[in-house]
Amino acid sequence: MQKSYFYDKQFNSVDFSDKPFEKGDYENCTFKNCIFNKTNLSDFNFDECIFTNCDFSNAKITNTAFKNVKFENCKLMGMQFDECNPFLLNFRFTGCQLNLSSFYQLKIKGTHFKDCILQEVDFTETNLSGTTFTNCDFAGSMFGNTNLEKADFSTSINYSIDPELNQINKAKFSLQGVAGLLDKYDIEIE
Repeated sequence: MQKSYFYDKQFNSVDFSDKPFEKGDYENCTFKNCIFNKTNLSDFNFDECIFTNCDFSNAKITNTAFKNVKFENCKLMGMQFDECNPFLLNFRFTGCQLNLSSFYQLKIKGTHFKDCILQEVDFTETNLSGTTFTNCDFAGSMFGNTNLEKADFSTSINYSIDPELNQINKAKFSLQGVAGLLDKYDIEIE
């Protein structure tokens, strides 16, 4: 069965949790105010697409390809990004809510997260080298054997990163955020 191909198409205010979303390759498409809540997006391909004000909460993305995709002001709660297709995986997040999502073991170095809520997100064994986290909230997020070399956390808050269990060479942190590197020692900093 051959997949459909969509190029330079715009989708506005469509509820794909109600209406079937045609499986296929979407290139240079724009999605605004669309709902993908609990939608099965497995084996879809998104290349150079932009998603704005969309809700992807608990969408299934097994083997889904995200190539140079932008998510702007989207709700992406519970997303298992570790299940998507890793080939040419590249995305950017601005103003997104990604609570309870997983990036486990992904190689997403150089990714940009700006003004995002990343609470209780799994970054275990993820390659985030060179990644920029601008004004992000990491309350309860997990970092273990994570490559954070040259990552920038200087404007972010609520992270707890063990320097002995993660690679943090040349990573940037703010002075007030340094306490997040000492959490395991259970000390008080005043």
